[in-house]
Amino acid sequence: MKRFVLISILLCSASCFAQDSTYTRRMIAALTSKNFWGRGYTKNGMGRAADYLSAEFKALGLSSFIGDYKQYFSYPVNTFPAKMRVTLNGKKLIPGKDFIVSNESKGLKVNSNLEMIDSLHFKGVQNLQVVLKDKLTWSVATEVRDYTLIEVIRKFFTERPKDVNVEIENHFIENFETSNVCGYVKGTTYPDSIVMITAHYDHLGGMGAETYFPGANDNAAGVASLLSLAKYYAAHPQPYSVGFICFAGEEAGLVGSKYFTEHPLMALNKIKFLINLDLVGTGEKGMTVVNGSVYPKAFELLNKINAEHNYISKITVRGKAANSDHYFFTEKGVPAFFIYTQGGPSAYHDIFDRPETLPLTEYNDLFKLIVDFNKKLMVQ
Repeated sequence: MKRFVLISILLCSASCFAQDSTYTRRMIAALTSKNFWGRGYTKNGMGRAADYLSAEFKALGLSSFIGDYKQYFSYPVNTFPAKMRVTLNGKKLIPGKDFIVSNESKGLKVNSNLEMIDSLHFKGVQNLQVVLKDKLTWSVATEVRDYTLIEVIRKFFTERPKDVNVEIENHFIENFETSNVCGYVKGTTYPDSIVMITAHYDHLGGMGAETYFPGANDNAAGVASLLSLAKYYAAHPQPYSVGFICFAGEEAGLVGSKYFTEHPLMALNKIKFLINLDLVGTGEKGMTVVNGSVYPKAFELLNKINAEHNYISKITVRGKAANSDHYFFTEKGVPAFFIYTQGGPSAYHDIFDRPETLPLTEYNDLFKLIVDFNKKLMVQ
Protein backbone atom coordinates (compact mmCIF):
# COMPACT_ATOMS: atom_id res chain seq x y z
CA MET A 1 0.00 0.00 0.00
CA LYS A 2 2.82 2.41 0.93
CA ARG A 3 4.53 1.62 -2.35
CA PHE A 4 1.32 2.35 -4.25
CA VAL A 5 0.93 5.71 -2.47
CA LEU A 6 4.57 6.62 -3.19
CA ILE A 7 4.21 5.78 -6.89
CA SER A 8 0.99 7.79 -7.04
CA ILE A 9 2.69 10.81 -5.48
CA LEU A 10 5.60 10.58 -7.91
CA LEU A 11 3.29 10.29 -10.89
CA CYS A 12 1.26 13.23 -9.68
CA SER A 13 4.39 15.33 -9.24
CA ALA A 14 5.59 14.44 -12.74
CA SER A 15 2.24 15.29 -14.30
CA CYS A 16 2.04 18.60 -12.39
CA PHE A 17 5.51 19.54 -13.64
CA ALA A 18 4.84 18.57 -17.25
CA GLN A 19 3.16 20.98 -19.59
CA ASP A 20 -0.49 20.31 -20.35
CA SER A 21 -0.23 19.50 -24.07
CA THR A 22 -3.99 19.46 -24.58
CA TYR A 23 -4.25 22.94 -23.07
CA THR A 24 -1.35 24.16 -25.20
CA ARG A 25 -2.86 22.87 -28.44
CA ARG A 26 -6.24 24.36 -27.52
CA MET A 27 -4.70 27.78 -26.91
CA ILE A 28 -2.79 27.73 -30.20
CA ALA A 29 -5.90 26.63 -32.12
CA ALA A 30 -7.95 29.39 -30.54
CA LEU A 31 -5.42 32.17 -31.14
CA THR A 32 -4.93 31.20 -34.80
CA SER A 33 -8.64 30.91 -35.56
CA LYS A 34 -10.60 33.22 -37.87
CA ASN A 35 -12.29 34.68 -34.82
CA PHE A 36 -9.09 36.57 -34.01
CA TRP A 37 -8.28 37.31 -37.67
CA GLY A 38 -4.52 37.16 -37.33
CA ARG A 39 -4.59 39.09 -34.03
CA GLY A 40 -4.15 42.29 -35.98
CA TYR A 41 -5.73 45.50 -37.12
CA THR A 42 -8.94 44.60 -38.92
CA LYS A 43 -12.13 42.90 -37.76
CA ASN A 44 -11.06 43.77 -34.18
CA GLY A 45 -8.68 40.82 -34.22
CA MET A 46 -6.19 42.17 -31.70
CA GLY A 47 -8.93 43.49 -29.45
CA ARG A 48 -10.69 40.13 -29.35
CA ALA A 49 -7.41 38.39 -28.61
CA ALA A 50 -6.71 40.77 -25.72
CA ASP A 51 -10.17 40.08 -24.28
CA TYR A 52 -9.59 36.35 -24.60
CA LEU A 53 -6.21 36.51 -22.87
CA SER A 54 -7.41 38.71 -20.02
CA ALA A 55 -10.31 36.27 -19.44
CA GLU A 56 -7.81 33.39 -19.44
CA PHE A 57 -5.59 35.19 -16.93
CA LYS A 58 -8.61 35.59 -14.68
CA ALA A 59 -9.66 31.95 -15.11
CA LEU A 60 -6.15 30.80 -14.16
CA GLY A 61 -6.33 32.88 -11.00
CA LEU A 62 -3.62 35.41 -11.80
CA SER A 63 -3.49 38.66 -9.88
CA SER A 64 -3.63 41.85 -11.91
CA PHE A 65 -1.15 44.70 -11.94
CA ILE A 66 -3.91 46.91 -13.27
CA GLY A 67 -7.73 46.76 -13.33
CA ASP A 68 -8.75 44.32 -16.07
CA TYR A 69 -5.20 43.03 -16.78
CA LYS A 70 -4.94 45.47 -19.71
CA GLN A 71 -2.42 48.26 -20.14
CA TYR A 72 -3.82 50.49 -22.88
CA PHE A 73 -1.83 52.46 -25.45
CA SER A 74 -2.04 53.46 -29.12
CA TYR A 75 0.10 53.92 -32.21
CA PRO A 76 -0.37 54.58 -35.97
CA VAL A 77 -0.84 51.71 -38.41
CA ASN A 78 -1.67 51.19 -42.08
CA THR A 79 -4.45 48.64 -42.62
CA PHE A 80 -6.13 46.86 -45.54
CA PRO A 81 -9.67 46.06 -44.38
CA ALA A 82 -11.60 45.57 -47.60
CA LYS A 83 -10.93 45.20 -51.33
CA MET A 84 -7.78 43.31 -52.30
CA ARG A 85 -7.99 42.43 -56.01
CA VAL A 86 -5.16 41.96 -58.48
CA THR A 87 -5.38 40.55 -62.00
CA LEU A 88 -2.06 40.11 -63.81
CA ASN A 89 -1.86 39.22 -67.51
CA GLY A 90 -5.55 38.35 -67.30
CA LYS A 91 -5.04 35.94 -64.38
CA LYS A 92 -6.85 36.66 -61.12
CA LEU A 93 -4.41 36.31 -58.23
CA ILE A 94 -5.19 34.99 -54.76
CA PRO A 95 -4.24 37.31 -51.88
CA GLY A 96 -1.57 35.86 -49.60
CA LYS A 97 -0.92 32.87 -51.85
CA ASP A 98 -0.15 34.52 -55.20
CA PHE A 99 0.55 38.08 -54.08
CA ILE A 100 0.78 40.50 -51.19
CA VAL A 101 0.59 44.27 -51.13
CA SER A 102 3.48 46.03 -49.40
CA ASN A 103 2.41 47.14 -45.93
CA GLU A 104 3.29 50.79 -46.62
CA SER A 105 1.21 50.97 -49.79
CA LYS A 106 -1.58 53.42 -50.47
CA GLY A 107 -4.91 52.24 -51.84
CA LEU A 108 -5.30 52.21 -55.61
CA LYS A 109 -7.84 51.39 -58.31
CA VAL A 110 -6.31 51.26 -61.77
CA ASN A 111 -5.90 49.26 -64.96
CA SER A 112 -2.37 49.73 -66.25
CA ASN A 113 0.21 48.46 -68.69
CA LEU A 114 3.53 47.57 -67.07
CA GLU A 115 6.94 48.83 -68.11
CA MET A 116 9.85 46.50 -67.37
CA ILE A 117 12.64 47.95 -65.25
CA ASP A 118 14.52 44.65 -65.04
CA SER A 119 13.57 40.97 -65.04
CA LEU A 120 11.97 41.23 -61.59
CA HIS A 121 10.73 44.83 -61.33
CA PHE A 122 7.95 46.55 -63.27
CA LYS A 123 6.14 49.86 -63.03
CA GLY A 124 2.75 51.17 -64.05
CA VAL A 125 0.81 54.40 -63.71
CA GLN A 126 0.16 56.30 -60.46
CA ASN A 127 3.31 55.03 -58.72
CA LEU A 128 2.26 51.41 -59.14
CA GLN A 129 5.07 48.86 -58.81
CA VAL A 130 5.07 45.10 -59.35
CA VAL A 131 7.89 42.90 -58.10
CA LEU A 132 8.41 39.17 -58.64
CA LYS A 133 9.52 37.32 -55.48
CA ASP A 134 10.45 33.76 -54.56
CA LYS A 135 8.66 34.05 -51.19
CA LEU A 136 5.95 36.35 -49.92
CA THR A 137 6.66 37.81 -46.48
CA TRP A 138 4.30 40.39 -45.01
CA SER A 139 4.69 42.81 -42.12
CA VAL A 140 3.12 45.85 -40.43
CA ALA A 141 3.68 49.51 -41.32
CA THR A 142 3.10 52.59 -39.17
CA GLU A 143 3.03 54.96 -42.13
CA VAL A 144 1.77 55.19 -45.73
CA ARG A 145 4.06 55.93 -48.67
CA ASP A 146 3.12 57.52 -51.99
CA TYR A 147 3.14 54.29 -53.99
CA THR A 148 1.43 50.91 -54.27
CA LEU A 149 3.80 47.95 -54.35
CA ILE A 150 2.52 44.49 -55.23
CA GLU A 151 4.76 41.47 -54.68
CA VAL A 152 3.91 38.43 -56.82
CA ILE A 153 5.16 34.85 -56.52
CA ARG A 154 7.67 34.41 -59.30
CA LYS A 155 7.07 30.74 -60.13
CA PHE A 156 3.58 31.40 -61.47
CA PHE A 157 4.84 33.49 -64.39
CA THR A 158 6.79 32.06 -67.29
CA GLU A 159 6.21 35.25 -69.28
CA ARG A 160 6.85 38.75 -68.03
CA PRO A 161 4.00 40.78 -66.46
CA LYS A 162 2.55 43.09 -69.11
CA ASP A 163 -0.69 44.48 -67.71
CA VAL A 164 -2.36 44.61 -64.32
CA ASN A 165 -5.78 45.46 -62.93
CA VAL A 166 -5.66 46.59 -59.31
CA GLU A 167 -8.34 47.44 -56.75
CA ILE A 168 -6.85 47.78 -53.28
CA GLU A 169 -8.23 49.69 -50.32
CA ASN A 170 -6.14 50.88 -47.41
CA HIS A 171 -7.14 52.68 -44.23
CA PHE A 172 -4.57 54.53 -42.18
CA ILE A 173 -5.35 54.66 -38.45
CA GLU A 174 -3.48 57.45 -36.66
CA ASN A 175 -4.21 56.11 -33.17
CA PHE A 176 -4.87 52.39 -33.19
CA GLU A 177 -5.92 51.51 -29.63
CA THR A 178 -4.75 48.24 -28.11
CA SER A 179 -3.34 46.84 -24.87
CA ASN A 180 -0.71 44.71 -23.24
CA VAL A 181 -2.19 41.96 -21.06
CA CYS A 182 -0.41 41.66 -17.71
CA GLY A 183 -0.78 39.46 -14.62
CA TYR A 184 1.22 37.71 -11.92
CA VAL A 185 1.33 35.03 -9.25
CA LYS A 186 2.36 36.50 -5.89
CA GLY A 187 5.53 35.11 -4.32
CA THR A 188 5.33 33.25 -1.04
CA THR A 189 8.57 34.56 0.52
CA TYR A 190 9.86 37.50 -1.53
CA PRO A 191 6.76 38.90 -3.26
CA ASP A 192 8.54 42.14 -4.23
CA SER A 193 11.06 40.20 -6.32
CA ILE A 194 9.71 39.04 -9.67
CA VAL A 195 10.69 36.69 -12.47
CA MET A 196 8.97 37.67 -15.71
CA ILE A 197 7.71 35.57 -18.65
CA THR A 198 6.74 37.51 -21.78
CA ALA A 199 5.47 36.85 -25.31
CA HIS A 200 3.80 39.01 -27.92
CA TYR A 201 0.25 38.03 -28.85
CA ASP A 202 -0.19 40.29 -31.88
CA HIS A 203 0.51 39.12 -35.41
CA LEU A 204 -0.05 40.61 -38.87
CA GLY A 205 -3.85 40.55 -38.98
CA GLY A 206 -5.64 40.46 -42.31
CA MET A 207 -4.92 41.63 -45.85
CA GLY A 208 -8.28 42.40 -47.41
CA ALA A 209 -11.63 40.99 -46.34
CA GLU A 210 -10.87 37.33 -47.04
CA THR A 211 -7.21 36.68 -46.14
CA TYR A 212 -5.63 36.55 -42.69
CA PHE A 213 -2.27 35.41 -41.31
CA PRO A 214 -2.72 32.78 -38.55
CA GLY A 215 0.66 33.26 -36.86
CA ALA A 216 0.92 29.83 -35.20
CA ASN A 217 4.67 29.84 -34.55
CA ASP A 218 4.77 33.64 -34.53
CA ASN A 219 3.59 33.88 -31.86
CA ALA A 220 0.61 31.81 -30.76
CA ALA A 221 3.15 29.18 -29.67
CA GLY A 222 4.93 31.67 -27.42
CA VAL A 223 1.67 32.86 -25.87
CA ALA A 224 0.45 29.29 -25.34
CA SER A 225 3.73 28.47 -23.61
CA LEU A 226 3.36 31.55 -21.42
CA LEU A 227 -0.19 30.50 -20.51
CA SER A 228 0.96 26.97 -19.69
CA LEU A 229 3.62 28.41 -17.39
CA ALA A 230 1.03 30.71 -15.83
CA LYS A 231 -1.21 27.71 -15.22
CA TYR A 232 1.67 25.84 -13.57
CA TYR A 233 2.79 28.72 -11.36
CA ALA A 234 -0.78 29.56 -10.32
CA ALA A 235 -1.00 26.03 -8.94
CA HIS A 236 2.56 26.10 -7.56
CA PRO A 237 3.43 29.56 -6.15
CA GLN A 238 7.15 30.22 -5.84
CA PRO A 239 9.30 32.20 -3.37
CA TYR A 240 9.45 35.05 -5.92
CA SER A 241 6.46 36.48 -7.71
CA VAL A 242 6.16 35.31 -11.31
CA GLY A 243 4.81 37.84 -13.82
CA PHE A 244 3.31 37.33 -17.26
CA ILE A 245 2.98 39.92 -20.03
CA CYS A 246 1.41 39.36 -23.44
CA PHE A 247 2.56 42.29 -25.54
CA ALA A 248 0.69 43.98 -28.38
CA GLY A 249 2.42 45.83 -31.19
CA GLU A 250 5.57 43.70 -31.48
CA GLU A 251 5.17 43.34 -35.24
CA ALA A 252 4.86 47.12 -35.57
CA GLY A 253 8.29 47.66 -33.99
CA LEU A 254 8.26 46.37 -30.40
CA VAL A 255 5.71 49.07 -29.56
CA GLY A 256 4.01 47.33 -26.64
CA SER A 257 7.16 46.34 -24.78
CA LYS A 258 8.66 49.80 -25.31
CA TYR A 259 5.50 51.35 -23.87
CA PHE A 260 5.62 49.03 -20.86
CA THR A 261 9.23 49.90 -20.04
CA GLU A 262 8.34 53.60 -20.26
CA HIS A 263 5.16 53.13 -18.18
CA PRO A 264 6.02 50.14 -15.96
CA LEU A 265 3.36 48.59 -13.74
CA MET A 266 6.04 47.68 -11.19
CA ALA A 267 9.54 48.95 -10.48
CA LEU A 268 11.74 47.51 -13.24
CA ASN A 269 14.58 46.95 -10.77
CA LYS A 270 12.36 44.40 -9.01
CA ILE A 271 12.51 42.16 -12.08
CA LYS A 272 15.28 39.69 -11.31
CA PHE A 273 15.16 38.06 -14.74
CA LEU A 274 12.95 38.11 -17.83
CA ILE A 275 12.43 35.31 -20.35
CA ASN A 276 10.83 36.33 -23.63
CA LEU A 277 9.31 33.57 -25.79
CA ASP A 278 8.89 34.12 -29.52
CA LEU A 279 8.91 31.49 -32.31
CA VAL A 280 9.12 28.50 -29.95
CA GLY A 281 6.92 26.00 -31.81
CA THR A 282 9.74 23.90 -33.33
CA GLY A 283 13.10 22.69 -31.98
CA GLU A 284 14.44 19.92 -34.22
CA LYS A 285 17.67 21.90 -34.54
CA GLY A 286 17.71 23.19 -30.98
CA MET A 287 17.16 26.72 -29.73
CA THR A 288 18.91 30.08 -29.58
CA VAL A 289 19.27 32.43 -26.62
CA VAL A 290 19.60 36.10 -27.53
CA ASN A 291 21.52 37.99 -24.81
CA GLY A 292 23.23 34.73 -23.84
CA SER A 293 26.64 36.35 -24.19
CA VAL A 294 25.41 39.50 -22.41
CA TYR A 295 24.59 37.49 -19.27
CA PRO A 296 27.18 34.68 -19.31
CA LYS A 297 26.52 33.42 -15.76
CA ALA A 298 22.80 33.02 -16.42
CA PHE A 299 23.56 31.34 -19.76
CA GLU A 300 25.99 28.99 -18.04
CA LEU A 301 23.29 28.09 -15.52
CA LEU A 302 20.78 27.43 -18.31
CA ASN A 303 23.27 25.21 -20.13
CA LYS A 304 24.13 23.32 -16.96
CA ILE A 305 20.47 22.53 -16.28
CA ASN A 306 19.93 21.51 -19.89
CA ALA A 307 22.96 19.19 -19.86
CA GLU A 308 21.82 17.52 -16.63
CA HIS A 309 18.39 16.66 -18.05
CA ASN A 310 19.07 16.42 -21.82
CA TYR A 311 16.17 18.76 -22.56
CA ILE A 312 17.22 20.57 -25.76
CA SER A 313 19.61 19.01 -28.30
CA LYS A 314 21.56 22.23 -28.87
CA ILE A 315 21.55 25.71 -27.34
CA THR A 316 23.14 28.44 -29.43
CA VAL A 317 24.26 31.70 -27.85
CA ARG A 318 23.69 35.10 -29.41
CA GLY A 319 24.57 38.59 -28.29
CA LYS A 320 22.45 41.69 -27.96
CA ALA A 321 19.77 42.17 -30.63
CA ALA A 322 16.68 44.36 -30.97
CA ASN A 323 14.66 41.53 -32.49
CA SER A 324 11.92 40.91 -29.92
CA ASP A 325 10.30 42.25 -26.76
CA HIS A 326 13.21 41.58 -24.40
CA TYR A 327 15.16 44.45 -25.97
CA PHE A 328 13.80 47.53 -24.23
CA PHE A 329 13.93 45.77 -20.87
CA THR A 330 17.63 45.10 -21.38
CA GLU A 331 18.09 48.75 -22.34
CA LYS A 332 16.56 49.66 -18.98
CA GLY A 333 18.94 47.36 -17.10
CA VAL A 334 16.66 44.33 -16.72
CA PRO A 335 18.54 41.04 -17.33
CA ALA A 336 16.68 39.16 -20.04
CA PHE A 337 16.87 36.26 -22.48
CA PHE A 338 14.97 35.97 -25.73
CA ILE A 339 14.48 32.29 -26.57
CA TYR A 340 13.47 30.93 -29.97
CA THR A 341 13.59 27.40 -31.38
CA GLN A 342 14.90 26.22 -34.75
CA GLY A 343 14.04 23.64 -37.41
CA GLY A 344 10.65 22.50 -38.62
CA PRO A 345 8.46 24.33 -41.16
CA SER A 346 9.89 27.43 -42.83
CA ALA A 347 6.61 29.37 -42.74
CA TYR A 348 7.18 32.89 -41.43
CA HIS A 349 5.04 36.02 -41.83
CA ASP A 350 2.90 34.29 -44.41
CA ILE A 351 -0.47 32.53 -44.58
CA PHE A 352 1.17 29.11 -44.13
CA ASP A 353 2.16 29.59 -40.47
CA ARG A 354 -0.70 27.35 -39.32
CA PRO A 355 -1.29 25.24 -36.19
CA GLU A 356 -1.77 21.96 -38.05
CA THR A 357 1.81 22.08 -39.38
CA LEU A 358 3.43 23.26 -36.13
CA PRO A 359 5.37 20.31 -34.64
CA LEU A 360 5.94 21.64 -31.08
CA THR A 361 8.99 19.36 -31.06
CA GLU A 362 10.68 20.73 -27.93
CA TYR A 363 7.70 22.38 -26.31
CA ASN A 364 7.55 20.20 -23.20
CA ASP A 365 11.31 20.18 -22.72
CA LEU A 366 11.49 23.96 -23.03
CA PHE A 367 8.74 24.25 -20.44
CA LYS A 368 10.73 22.09 -17.99
CA LEU A 369 13.95 23.95 -18.72
CA ILE A 370 12.32 27.30 -17.92
CA VAL A 371 10.78 25.98 -14.69
CA ASP A 372 14.13 24.54 -13.58
CA PHE A 373 15.97 27.73 -14.54
CA ASN A 374 13.57 29.94 -12.63
CA LYS A 375 13.77 27.67 -9.60
CA LYS A 376 17.56 28.06 -9.53
CA LEU A 377 17.29 31.84 -9.92
CA MET A 378 15.06 32.06 -6.87
CA VAL A 379 17.59 30.42 -4.56
CA GLN A 380 20.69 32.29 -5.70
